[in-house]
Amino acid sequence: MMRIETSSAERYRKARADGALELTSDYLELIEDLISDLGEARAVDIGARLGVCHVTVTKTLQRLARDGYVSYRPYRSIFLTASGQAIARAARERHLTILKFLLEIGMPDGIAEQDAEGMEHHVSPETLSAIKGLMNRLRAATVG
Repeated sequence: MMRIETSSAERYRKARADGALELTSDYLELIEDLISDLGEARAVDIGARLGVCHVTVTKTLQRLARDGYVSYRPYRSIFLTASGQAIARAARERHLTILKFLLEIGMPDGIAEQDAEGMEHHVSPETLSAIKGLMNRLRAATVG
């Protein structure tokens, strides 16, 4: 049996911290997508894409603005700050890496997309690096 060095308290603490960042990165990634797709991000569009009410979006935007990730005014476009952009791009990179991996091991598109959405928030940098390394080795093996 493999021994795991991390204590259960540390694992649970990390899971809680990851969960707290999950909503933030989902909103920031969506805002970046909306700006890319529509030229702007508006609260109404965020609510429609996430299936949540305007009040929920407004409260989350207030928190994101307080934390320095977005700037906005009510009923106007929402903009990502430099730190918001960095978080959105990192989340997208994690998502795409995991999605490509899941598709490579044979998962159907819909399941791979859904699983990648959840896994992107909880994967450690070490695991992500190992997945990237494996994908690079597989790519090199098929080329060579």
